[in-house]
Amino acid sequence: MRIERVRYYGEDFHFHYGDIEIEDGRFTQITEREEPAPEDADTLIPGLVDMHLHGNSGADFSDGDYDGLTEMARFLAGAGTTSFSPATLTLPEEDLARACETAVRLREDAPADCASIAGITMEGPFFSEKKKGAQNAAYLKKPDFGLFTRLQETAENMIRVACVAPELPGAIDYIRDVKKTGVTVSAAHSDADYDQAAAGFRAGITHVTHLFNAMPPFLHRAPGLIGAAAEREDVTTELICDGIHVHPSAIRAAFRLFGPKRICLISDAMAACGLADGESMLGGQRVTIRGGKATLSDGTIAGSVATLFHCVRQAISFGIPPEDVIRCATANPARALGAEYVGAVAVGKQADCLVCGTPWTLKDVYIRGKRLA
Repeated sequence: MRIERVRYYGEDFHFHYGDIEIEDGRFTQITEREEPAPEDADTLIPGLVDMHLHGNSGADFSDGDYDGLTEMARFLAGAGTTSFSPATLTLPEEDLARACETAVRLREDAPADCASIAGITMEGPFFSEKKKGAQNAAYLKKPDFGLFTRLQETAENMIRVACVAPELPGAIDYIRDVKKTGVTVSAAHSDADYDQAAAGFRAGITHVTHLFNAMPPFLHRAPGLIGAAAEREDVTTELICDGIHVHPSAIRAAFRLFGPKRICLISDAMAACGLADGESMLGGQRVTIRGGKATLSDGTIAGSVATLFHCVRQAISFGIPPEDVIRCATANPARALGAEYVGAVAVGKQADCLVCGTPWTLKDVYIRGKRLA
C-alpha cells in the first residue's frame, strides 16, 4: 500500500512532505519529495499511544470484563489511539488479577479493528490517603512487592508502569525491587515533600503520573514532587491536556519546565468517555459528568472523559507547537512503555498511523497497515 503526497511527521520530530509505503503491517519505505507541501495537504502522524486511561464506552479496565475491554479498544482505535496501556484502580487484589487476565487475552487475540494493548499501568493501590483523588480509600495499601509480583505473574509481564507514593513506609525498598524487574516506576497520588520525592527518584523512580494532579503544588519554598522531578533529566511525566484537569497556562509552563522530550500526554479517560453527560461509576464510586467534567459527590475531580486525540487538539490550541504535541502523544509514551515498535513513522516500525485534515481533523486510522472501515 502506498500513501502519496502527504505531510508526514518523521522520526526526527519534524514534518516532511512525501510518500509512505506499507507492507505486511510495517512501514517499508519513506520518500521525501523536493517540492513544498501544499497548504491543503493531509497530514500523516503516528497512531497515538495512551499510556494511562481507565475506560470508555461505559466499560472500565478494572471491571475485569473481556468484552468490555475489547469494546474499549475498539472505541480507542476509532478515536485515533492505536496503542494503549490501561490503568488499574485501587481495588482488591482479586479484582486487579482478573483485569490482568483480560489484558493478556486481548494481547493474544489482537482483534484487527481494535487498538493494540501495549502494557498495563498499575496505578493503584499504593497511594497517599491525602492525595487519593477519586481512588477508593477503602482499598489503599502500603507498598507490597509481593502483590506486584503476583499481579505481574498473572499479567505475564504486561505491567510496564508501577505507581507508588514515595513517602509511604516501605516505598523505597519497593521502588528498588520493582526497578530491578525492568518496569518503569512512577510517582503518583503522593503528598511527598521535596526530600521524600528526591529519595524516590534516587531509588529508581523515572516517571510521574498526571503532573500537577494528586500532588502538592510547586511552591518557591516547598518545590515538592514537581520540583524534584523537574531537575532530573531521566524523569518523564504525564500531562492531562483536556483543558479541565490542568489550566492552559500550567500546561505551557510544564513544557518550559520539562521540555517536549520528557512529557507524555495522557487522557486518563474513565468509563464515561464516549457517553453523554450523566452519572457513571469509577472504582465503586458514583461520578457525575457535566460539560465534560467528572466529579465525585464531594466535588473531587475524577478522571477525564476526553480522548487522547482531543487532548492533542487542545494542547495545540493552547499554543504548544504541533511537532512537540505529537511527540508527547506518540514516541514519548511508547518509550516509557518499552513499546518502541510503535510511536513513529519510520521504516521497520509497526504501521499504525492517522491521516488528518486541516485543522487537525481525524480522517483515517491505520492499524498494522490496515485502514479502519
